Amino acid sequence: MVPLTDSTEKLREVSKKFESLHRLAVDTEADSLHCYFEKLCLIQISIPGEDFLIDPLAEIDLSPLWESWEGKELIFHGADYDLRLLRRVGAPRPARIFDTMIAARLVGIPEFSYAALMERFFQVKIAKASQKANWARRPLSPQMIEYAVNDTHHLAALRDILDADLDRLQRRPWFEQLCDRAIRASETDKEIDPDQLWRIPGSGHLRDRAAAIFRELWKWRDEEAQRVDKPTFHILHSEMLVQAAIRFDQGEHVEFRHLRGPRERKFQEAAKRGLEMPSSEWPKFERKARLRPTKPQLARLDELKVHRDRVANELKLDPSLIAPKATLEGLAFRPEEALCRLLPWQRELLGL
Repeated sequence: MVPLTDSTEKLREVSKKFESLHRLAVDTEADSLHCYFEKLCLIQISIPGEDFLIDPLAEIDLSPLWESWEGKELIFHGADYDLRLLRRVGAPRPARIFDTMIAARLVGIPEFSYAALMERFFQVKIAKASQKANWARRPLSPQMIEYAVNDTHHLAALRDILDADLDRLQRRPWFEQLCDRAIRASETDKEIDPDQLWRIPGSGHLRDRAAAIFRELWKWRDEEAQRVDKPTFHILHSEMLVQAAIRFDQGEHVEFRHLRGPRERKFQEAAKRGLEMPSSEWPKFERKARLRPTKPQLARLDELKVHRDRVANELKLDPSLIAPKATLEGLAFRPEEALCRLLPWQRELLGL
């Protein structure tokens, strides 16, 4: 069983093994299903013949690891999430990445999840039991350790298989452009309008006082989740929150069996604030003016879609990899704005 690297001294020894290598297979585990404030809980690294599990929750200086990564290719499957997590704990910008999910899509593999690729190429079945495990708990169970190791153990071999296919299909420039974009995207945090945070899926049909009640209930749930450091669904599921707002608005008394004591009191207080809120403070729903596309624009959209689908079919690619629907609409209706979102290879395939 692979032991945890849980001290700076151990990490220095481990990091020395990486110095002479050109690439490392990397994955991460976090605790977003168990905590409000998501933490990086584990870093998995595999090199030829050895696997390592690094514990960032221990009092450990990770700088020897970052220094050993300098100039190396990091192999990930679905790099965006891992890169964002690693950046939060001080990881430097990687020199380059090899994202096996991007590569699999570019060579036309329809089932490109890590589990599907492991079974396809190595006849390895990835057990799903640990996918939702609490990775912040220590000690890790043998089952969790096996799952974590499997996430990187075959990653370099998978990289080599897909790398050969990229060369055979002459799609390496496409791949490199997509990987470079993934690195750049991971360095910027997505901006969220604070006035839109509470407008979660399932609440869009609420209006007027019902919307005001829902907003107050959402704030209560978010504050409570932060207070106990648990995901919001541990406090109250979103669909229950929506139904509560509707029922309060209709004059019903709403209770949930699992809400007790101070939590129940604050829930009722939040609903009361929404019920008593003056209409001038109710959420405003201003429809953004949408210009109706002209007939020439709609014709251009059809033309682009037909061309994209034909090219994708010839190349045996998912059409959305060349340009998703929203990008095609942008090219037809707002071409100057949309063009900058396309990579050179995508523009070339679309004839732009």
